Amino acid sequence: MLETVFIDTITVDENSRSAFSSTELPQTSRGELWISEQQACLNLRYRSSPPSYESDWHVAGDPTLIIVSTGCLEIELRDGSRKRFSAGEKFIAGDALPPHLEFDSTQHGHRARVIGEDEFTAVHIKLGTIKRI
Repeated sequence: MLETVFIDTITVDENSRSAFSSTELPQTSRGELWISEQQACLNLRYRSSPPSYESDWHVAGDPTLIIVSTGCLEIELRDGSRKRFSAGEKFIAGDALPPHLEFDSTQHGHRARVIGEDEFTAVHIKLGTIKRI
């Protein structure tokens, strides 16, 4: 039996605009354990941001799996759509631009802000590649 986990992902669409999508991670059964295949990763970092944190518009570059430990982070895209991620949730920031495009702070990327009064903490795992769906 095969199970699949879907992870919210920030990618770029055909116009190189940041967009919400999903990454598919098929899992296989090993007894009572469901597990995905190994994923390549480049590094791991721990992050903390105060309740007042707000980023400028930016792109992720290398796809990064972000696992939220505490607090709540809201991601906003250029089209005004937003998603919030709280403790125990995860998402992949993977909105890298194609090599032929330079970042334009009025057109590209996403921005983030901490919601509420709690510090935001998370683990950032830089991934090798992601599979969009």
